[in-house]
Amino acid sequence: VLASRQAAGIPGITPTEEKDGNLPDIVNSGSLHEFLVNLHERYGPVVSFWFGGRLVVSLGTVDVLKQHINPNKTLDPFETMLKSLLRYQSGGGSVSENHMRKKLYENGVTNSLKSNFALLLKLSEELLDKWLSYPESQHVPLSQHMLGFAMKSVTQMVMGSTFEDDQEVVRFQKNHGTVWSEIGKGFLDGSLDKNTTRKKQYEDALMQLESILRNIIKERKGRNFSQHVFIDSLVQGNLNDQQILEDSMIFSLASCIITAKLCTWAICFLTTSEEVQKKLYEELDQVFGNGPITPEKIEQLRYCRHVLCETVRTAKLTPVSARLQDIEGKIDQFIIPRETLVLYALGVVLQDPNTWPSPHRFDPDRFDDELVMKTFSSLGFSGTQECPELRFAYMVTTVLLSLLVKRLHLLSVEGQVIETKYELVTSSREEAWITVSKRY
Repeated sequence: VLASRQAAGIPGITPTEEKDGNLPDIVNSGSLHEFLVNLHERYGPVVSFWFGGRLVVSLGTVDVLKQHINPNKTLDPFETMLKSLLRYQSGGGSVSENHMRKKLYENGVTNSLKSNFALLLKLSEELLDKWLSYPESQHVPLSQHMLGFAMKSVTQMVMGSTFEDDQEVVRFQKNHGTVWSEIGKGFLDGSLDKNTTRKKQYEDALMQLESILRNIIKERKGRNFSQHVFIDSLVQGNLNDQQILEDSMIFSLASCIITAKLCTWAICFLTTSEEVQKKLYEELDQVFGNGPITPEKIEQLRYCRHVLCETVRTAKLTPVSARLQDIEGKIDQFIIPRETLVLYALGVVLQDPNTWPSPHRFDPDRFDDELVMKTFSSLGFSGTQECPELRFAYMVTTVLLSLLVKRLHLLSVEGQVIETKYELVTSSREEAWITVSKRY
């Protein structure tokens, strides 16, 4: 094994433990993201380490990522990562099959957003009304509210009317939480396999989610519903039932959490940057005036889009994704053997000062620069390479922010320090509290 590592000649660290590779080092760092930050600082843009007995290569600058990303490869790296963690078959489909699935996904996102726009508005309005009813000094538990809002809206838009029932949403959220916390850390630190109770809870939750999805898929097959939801697009494509199940599972799991965290971080950053919030309010006022919020007008919110891009970048919303090296590849002078797991250390890349001047500053104006936007798109956070779950989250968050910022000042709580927890999707360690006051 070590001989083949030397052959690859990629700088990095040798396994600390025969069986676990560098898992202990990852655990000691606090997270995979923080482990990668250290590794890239020590060894440069292309580094290697060991997941168990497996060689992993991590890429940590825009330049080396661009050498590796193949725009014709349609498998989304974030999903590749999720699939392997859920032990799902990584779609080893042909290029044309993968293209077809990408199209299905894109249409699914577009159609479900169009068909459920009124629903999304209604749920956003319910949240706004709740916040409007609070006395000015009341602390609002932001993460909790955003998770609830995302679960409610995303489940209905992805899976349909089953989730008009709040009990169903609560059940889904509970299972989702169990599965997600293990995907976030349990697999990465190897602790899940060492703890039978946790493993059983995880497997039960996953089974419950799968059976909920199976029922929905069965129910939506061969019947026409007035609301088009995301699953309908998969059901109407020519995928087999197992593929529909796995794809809708990945999409539901990831969309709920990405939407919840994008909403949370966007509002967090708005509360700490009065300037940005004021500018966003002015754009909303200019685009909507006193008129209704419509899909056509949502498209015009350029600054809002920059705010969300900068939220993804500053929060490092999805700090790591992965690709399997299917044929031998070359980056800089390094050969990457086939079957190597290649990590995209996006969290490292998104805070690289060579690419983003003052990387720790929340500054949506940086996206006025076409080149900056291009770079961001090449990483899969915008444009044609964007992952469908993120596209979905952008839309939901935009609608929510349009309603909230038009009516409310969002304010931070004095003296609160928000610590970051880096898993597959980045969140705050503790609850993030805010207060709100009425604009009129």
